[in-house]
Amino acid sequence: MKRFLPLALLGGVLPNTVYAEALNGANTAWILTATALVLFMTLPGLSLFYAGLVRSKNVLSVLMQCFAIACIASILWLMFGYSLAFAEGNSWIGDFSKAFLYGINAETLSGDIPEPLFFIFQMTFAVITPALIVGAFAERMKFSSMLLFSAAWLILVYAPVCHWVWGGGWLQQMGLLDFAGGTVVHVTAGVGALVAAMVIGNRRGYPRTPMPPHNLTMTVTGAGMLWVGWFGFNGGSALAANGDAAMAMLVTHISAAAGSLAWMTIEWLRHGKPSVLGIVTGMVAGLGTITPASGFVGPGGALVIGLVAGVVCFYATQWIKRKLLIDDSLDVFPVHGVGGIIGTLLAGVFASQELGVFSGWGYADGIETMAAQVWVQFVGVSATFIYTAVVSFILLKIVSKLTSGIRVSDEEEVEGLDIVLHEEMGYKL
Repeated sequence: MKRFLPLALLGGVLPNTVYAEALNGANTAWILTATALVLFMTLPGLSLFYAGLVRSKNVLSVLMQCFAIACIASILWLMFGYSLAFAEGNSWIGDFSKAFLYGINAETLSGDIPEPLFFIFQMTFAVITPALIVGAFAERMKFSSMLLFSAAWLILVYAPVCHWVWGGGWLQQMGLLDFAGGTVVHVTAGVGALVAAMVIGNRRGYPRTPMPPHNLTMTVTGAGMLWVGWFGFNGGSALAANGDAAMAMLVTHISAAAGSLAWMTIEWLRHGKPSVLGIVTGMVAGLGTITPASGFVGPGGALVIGLVAGVVCFYATQWIKRKLLIDDSLDVFPVHGVGGIIGTLLAGVFASQELGVFSGWGYADGIETMAAQVWVQFVGVSATFIYTAVVSFILLKIVSKLTSGIRVSDEEEVEGLDIVLHEEMGYKL
């Protein structure tokens, strides 16, 4: 039997009925919890994960960037981001009918949960996606440039793609399987990060000068928070307290564990010792890769997806950094971008009900074969990749003009962004 989740309801609100009769208290309670978990992924999870990976002179700058993005993305989501993503509009973009939550109050429902709750749950996704990109240009972008780029990117990249996939847009109509953000979150953030790293250029001294993480304890703490928070990210995307949410949480955990072990094992074999950085990076790869598939595959498929994520994302990281010499500082594209692509494609494979122990819950409505579903997945990935790359490049060039360059000077980079941009120090030892 196929499982079809309430994703079809995301594009609009069900006709208002009597609130007490239509509201599902259990679903509402779970999405309230999931919303807190997803915000916890950015503040403090991603913030600490990234902050530990940079040099000590830039630790506050990364924390500041994640915090500021959380604030500005929340306000923009209220103003018109949510409306552009989830109001009816057309196949490409929503309209402004829900700007500032116009016409929506505490008794307005989206499905069987309050629409203000659906709004803030989706807001936490809009917060973390541009925050992921911070890792690509860490230690060298002006704060003003980062703010302008992140704000414009949220409206011109994230909101349209969100509408395509979850808001009743053309990819949702095609039958794209993206349960919790393979294309909407990870491909967009990964591609945006890759373009940003290429436009801004490598850090001073890269790749000749070693730039090891300054505080792996902080990074591991953030990684643990990300793992826990991801249960809200994927499990909450069922929009219900039911078996679909439970299965999404289960496959999320299995993929994270498999990705961690795969990455750790490769490093162990290549370098003779397993690294702490490797095992937590493999975890993030496993989590990002299972995200689009988490509502459509079973535990067997999740195990394979996690193992593939650990291996492929590891070699993607080596290729980007060592072969192409692109300084994606904190590996946003090879982990999130590549992981999102792999997970979206493999969702079309392991959604099949004919793979024995590796079977999932069936293809999208109207799709009968694996080849047809994988083709839809490929179209979704390709369209998201191309659109994000083009718009991100244009935005970076415009922001560079508006802020007299997006990069701090060489002298400022050497001194560190904490002092140069914020007149503060992370540590006084």
